[in-house]
Amino acid sequence: MHAASNNLLFKPLTLPNGRVLKNRIIKSAMSDSLADGRGDPTARQIRLYERWADGGLAASIIGEVQGDPRYPEKPGNLVLDQGADTEAFRDLAQRGSTNGAHLWLQLGHAGALSHLPISKPRGPSAIDFPNFSSEVMSLAEIRSIPSSFAQTARRACELGFGGVQIHAAHGFLLSQFLSPLFNHRTDDYGGSIHSRMRLLVETVEAVRAAVPTDFVVAVKLNATDQLDGGLTEDDALKVVAGLEGKGVDLLDISGGTYFPGAPSSSERASKGPYFLEFAGAARGLTTAPLMITGGFKHYDEAEAAIIQGDVDAVGLARGFVLDPSLPLSWQAGKGDPAFPRFATLPPGGMTAWFTMRMTDLGEDQESLIERDINDAIAEYEARDAERAILWKKRFPVHEPFAS
Repeated sequence: MHAASNNLLFKPLTLPNGRVLKNRIIKSAMSDSLADGRGDPTARQIRLYERWADGGLAASIIGEVQGDPRYPEKPGNLVLDQGADTEAFRDLAQRGSTNGAHLWLQLGHAGALSHLPISKPRGPSAIDFPNFSSEVMSLAEIRSIPSSFAQTARRACELGFGGVQIHAAHGFLLSQFLSPLFNHRTDDYGGSIHSRMRLLVETVEAVRAAVPTDFVVAVKLNATDQLDGGLTEDDALKVVAGLEGKGVDLLDISGGTYFPGAPSSSERASKGPYFLEFAGAARGLTTAPLMITGGFKHYDEAEAAIIQGDVDAVGLARGFVLDPSLPLSWQAGKGDPAFPRFATLPPGGMTAWFTMRMTDLGEDQESLIERDINDAIAEYEARDAERAILWKKRFPVHEPFAS
């Protein structure tokens, strides 16, 4: 047992804009896939975030919230546009921020990784690999991105959410611009890292200008794409420096990409938090508080990261799916969540298992933890297929901006 209540992990953190996190434990963004297939929150989704708030965390981040329904990550994404169910979003904002928790929306745009059954993927450059292709975005479309993100952030603020996280990690649109693997442009948005980060910096500036100062603006950034030819740590550190002074309240460091065939960070062989060393290097380049997401499975790891001083907060995702009251459990000295072990791990199996487990939590049915991983994949894929039908009725695939 540990005297958790007296350590730094449970001390408040004041963000640059004056907002206070009650501790240093954040539920990092995951694609919970719990929207209704038409982009609106569901009762089980609202209940899930309410449970996480009740469980003692400082902040929850809802992953992959789209402002533009043409480029979703999955048909279970939320869509906060002019046609959104504002009453359901207000309910989500209110119930997900009980018990002193913050609730932030991760602003997403999948770009070249947009879900093919319901979109026409477009990214910084045309890409044609086996089983994966995307068209090039026009300059007009690129220039519309900052204002689109800003508009979504403004809506989030008006509906009662406490902040947004701009998603520039894991191979989605803003991450694609940062990565030389995706970005072969020769105009102002390609070439050197200073040009490749231009769209991210413009987006951060537009979002910051669109919302009140007490509304949190966070950024999620890859330390590395973990891919040959992708974003390197040296270039990522230049992005950290480039964001200094732009009004970022929290910088969330992660890594890896969902590029087809690439291993995810969560499937790496290494143990323990993944990006502590990068955070140490980033510390001298920014005044923004730092958080790292990836690899935290034990209380001792989270505590040590804060004590070491290179990060101000720790981001966990799957630990919260296994124990929705993880901060309270840690504070009471109850130990760590038991991560499942599978005899075989089919492609996509881990994501499917944890996603269906979130559905269980939203239905107060977490006793179903023994679900077979192949059953989880079948449930997950069947639900996505059903939602794709609903999505296409609600959001017909339109042609993007002309050049």
